[in-house]
Amino acid sequence: MLVVRDLVKVYPGPVAALQSVALDLENGMFGLLGPNGAGKSTLMKILAGLLEPTSGTITLDGVDVLADPRSLAVRLGYLPQEFGFYPHLTGEDMLVFLLRLKGVHAPNGLTALARELLARVNLSDAAKRKVKGYSGGMRQRLGIAQALAGDPRLIIVDEPTAGLDPEERQRFYRLLAELANERIVLLSTHIVEDVAILCPRFAVIKKGRIVAQTSPSAALDALKGRIAEGRPAAQEIDALRSHYVVTQSLPFEGRARMRIYCPDAVPPSGFVPTQATLEDAYFLMMHRGENANAGDGGMAAA
Repeated sequence: MLVVRDLVKVYPGPVAALQSVALDLENGMFGLLGPNGAGKSTLMKILAGLLEPTSGTITLDGVDVLADPRSLAVRLGYLPQEFGFYPHLTGEDMLVFLLRLKGVHAPNGLTALARELLARVNLSDAAKRKVKGYSGGMRQRLGIAQALAGDPRLIIVDEPTAGLDPEERQRFYRLLAELANERIVLLSTHIVEDVAILCPRFAVIKKGRIVAQTSPSAALDALKGRIAEGRPAAQEIDALRSHYVVTQSLPFEGRARMRIYCPDAVPPSGFVPTQATLEDAYFLMMHRGENANAGDGGMAAA
């Protein structure tokens, strides 16, 4: 288990990037969901040993990894948001180079290990192609291949599906789901769909604080009958915003199509109940922020 307690990161200024973050992660996929600038990447870098926290503790299976960083390094796989490759190298050569940088040892040599890892992420056919010819999804799978070296206990992936087309995203989803069977996989993302598909549990982070921890099913159950949709006239929108939490408002045929949260399950005139989505739950959690409370079903504050 990965246990994070009272984690704080303050940059000069001062800027509080993380404030008293606490998480308990068991085997499987766990999502960290939040907008850009919420503190996700700062937390990922601290967990990966690339950044020191101002205060707090992190233990992996009972070992204090802040006091003993080496104990984490040998058990960690990390795919950062920005992963650099040498475009003139082939996928196989690039992976061998990365394995050498990581200090990985293999009984049959690094080339044999690289080929095994490329096969695991379905890149064997592209092993001899130069990385500059890889698609975005292929580059992400190459990044996962290096993260798998050494059979890590913990894998951290930071915004892994940003910029991928739908087909590549689905392929990457399947790969991540397979990896989470026997280890802890922490997925940091601002894409709600990533969490809905992959994560049995997730946390929402806002301005450096964990404001909610729940599961997709619990979050949706808490909204049953409480999301309504309508197409209000322009002069009605301000009044609706003052009385309801708006989870979505998009133009449709010249008028706004609006989704709102109705805490008493009674929609206003012109609105009808509709099925809740995880995006509705996410925007409601973000709106409540630090005031989220256990009284609202599955959307309890951490």
